[in-house]
Amino acid sequence: MTNKKYLLVLCLLFLVPCLFFACNSTFTPKPTGYFKIDFPQHQYKVFDQQGYPYSFEYPVYANIIQDTSFFESKPENPYWINIDFPQFNARIYVSYKEIGQNSFDKLKDDAYKMTFKHSYKATSIDDSLMKTPLGVSGIFFNVGGNAATAKQFFVSDSTKHFLRGALYFDTAPNADSLGIVNQFLQIDMMHLINTLKWKNEK
Repeated sequence: MTNKKYLLVLCLLFLVPCLFFACNSTFTPKPTGYFKIDFPQHQYKVFDQQGYPYSFEYPVYANIIQDTSFFESKPENPYWINIDFPQFNARIYVSYKEIGQNSFDKLKDDAYKMTFKHSYKATSIDDSLMKTPLGVSGIFFNVGGNAATAKQFFVSDSTKHFLRGALYFDTAPNADSLGIVNQFLQIDMMHLINTLKWKNEK
């Protein structure tokens, strides 16, 4: 047998068992990877526009713009705003309603209905009662699963002011990929709530 034929036989004797065992080995899929996100430091500035019935602190890496449309119609007052987070393609929709034109019970029921509209996609909906150091009360909602919004809240003094907020992303909802961003922005939402003040000026 020539040297070349001898080497070929040796290679085949080595490779065939390797292929046999490789085909029968257990396949372990790799977990889905996501891009690393560099989060900024939590720093805040004050939103205190003249004429607005509320003020609060919001992140320096966010922009506030007035909301001029609500499902293709105009909001009922000029105090609806959007807090945009360009870095995360995220937005907190903030709506304000005056109690008197609307009853507190109806506004509260509407807030619950809007949250539970996401129940067909949600794996859980947890509501937590809040009372801030400034005496503002409300409910914070954590929505689990691939719902369009994972964080919502409403706050009120039950006699004059009612404000609702909901966090949305300009992307397909995915609890795994958005989870860490939701946690980061929840800190900002809680800071907004804890610094919220009602104003009685017109």
